[in-house]
Amino acid sequence: MTNGNRGQGGGQRRGGAERGDRGPRYDAPRLDTSGIRLKPVDGTALPADLFDGIARSTAQAVAGDGRNQANKPTQLRQFYDELVMWEEKARSAPERFAELLPFIRMLNAKAAYAKGRKHVDDNFVDLIACCLGQVDDYPTLRNFKLFFEAFLGFYKQERPTG
Repeated sequence: MTNGNRGQGGGQRRGGAERGDRGPRYDAPRLDTSGIRLKPVDGTALPADLFDGIARSTAQAVAGDGRNQANKPTQLRQFYDELVMWEEKARSAPERFAELLPFIRMLNAKAAYAKGRKHVDDNFVDLIACCLGQVDDYPTLRNFKLFFEAFLGFYKQERPTG
């Protein structure tokens, strides 16, 4: 190794520990997002259980079985607070929705960053990506906010403490 490579990830790990020395890795079952529909299809209504049964099962899947140390309620609440902020901006200036949409979708990047920091897991990143992928107008943004609100209520029931 040359001096130019030091600190570039090419050397030994600090303390000489191997990757497997961290103990067993917990992988939660993947979240099924197929039932999360934020936009009525062909003039139909939203799924009747979107803000109840679907939000509840999503919260249960994201909460996992208690071994998952990611997805603390306060962390998820920060994402909700930002979503509320964007929904309020879009509601107050609907003509600017197209201008706001790239910034709204930046929540995907923020979720990826939080996952990299081990603050959230793949299921939460998948949830955000699924919902943001459906947001293309103000009504779907509002439905995402309402779904996330219901999800957080059930999540708090599943995981009352951090």
